[in-house]
Amino acid sequence: MSQSETPRSTADPGEVAILVPCYNEAITVEKVVTDFRRVMPDATVYVYDNNSTDNTAELAERAGAVVVREPRQGKGHVVRQMLRDIDADYYVMVDGDDTYPAEAAPALVAPLVAGEADMVVGDRLSNGTYGEENDRAFHGFGNDLVRWLIKHIYGFEYSDVMTGYRSFNRVFAKTLPVTSSGFEIETELSIHAVDKAWRVAEVPIDYRDRPEGSESKLSTFSDGMKVLKMIMSLFKDYRPMALFGWVALILVVLGFVIGLPVVADFARTGLVDRLPTALLAVGLVLSGLMSLVCGLILDTVVKGTRKQYELEVIEAYRLFG
Repeated sequence: MSQSETPRSTADPGEVAILVPCYNEAITVEKVVTDFRRVMPDATVYVYDNNSTDNTAELAERAGAVVVREPRQGKGHVVRQMLRDIDADYYVMVDGDDTYPAEAAPALVAPLVAGEADMVVGDRLSNGTYGEENDRAFHGFGNDLVRWLIKHIYGFEYSDVMTGYRSFNRVFAKTLPVTSSGFEIETELSIHAVDKAWRVAEVPIDYRDRPEGSESKLSTFSDGMKVLKMIMSLFKDYRPMALFGWVALILVVLGFVIGLPVVADFARTGLVDRLPTALLAVGLVLSGLMSLVCGLILDTVVKGTRKQYELEVIEAYRLFG
């Protein structure tokens, strides 16, 4: 297949697609493709080249990968197009930087084949290899912060949220609404799986740092802010009653704290001496009540959307098995 073509394969039973988003990974991509073809010889390796300025695409094609060019910059755009283009029974998504061992891929696919999971996460943290190999400041802290937020907002505790090594089955892939454009795709995948009650499994994997000369495309602070923004955006979309309920509670409590002294003065003197304070207190309480109403309305909308999504999943199972 030429680099300009889009892969449209008909899935055979047990077909596995290895998804490798790449941007300027000439140093590592050939080894990544070769390793996965060796470990999983029956799988098809797809490398989507995201406007690389080096010879990533040529090296990947030479190693035996199906190479496709994706012009929209950002990992989220690449993953979205991969899932639209590629038909398989199981998908393994892995970075092209050779930080994840191909030897772990069968273990990531096994829970899917056994029907025990819909998404499997390659956990770099439990065995300590990520902390030993990764020397980039704040990456561990950022991962821990995102894990903590997901645990307390969505009620599920991941061992590793930001890993780029994971697998999922066909129904999960074909019903996944990818909205992110960049590295926040991993967070979106994790939250979507929890919110929609998909079965999630975690498999400990070894992690190795990038080889010399290979540079990370992840910006700790700018991409970290995008991840936090994604978490809060999905919190609003998936849990509006919780979000607006907390806002309502805070506003009403503030209104009462500010307004009670005014009420006490009025009860004692029959006069409202602090009119601006009284107006502020009333405004805060009314804003809190409006926030509560917004939460109730949006919660009804989300429940209706969730029901529709469940029907779409049932249809996807009918189509894909």
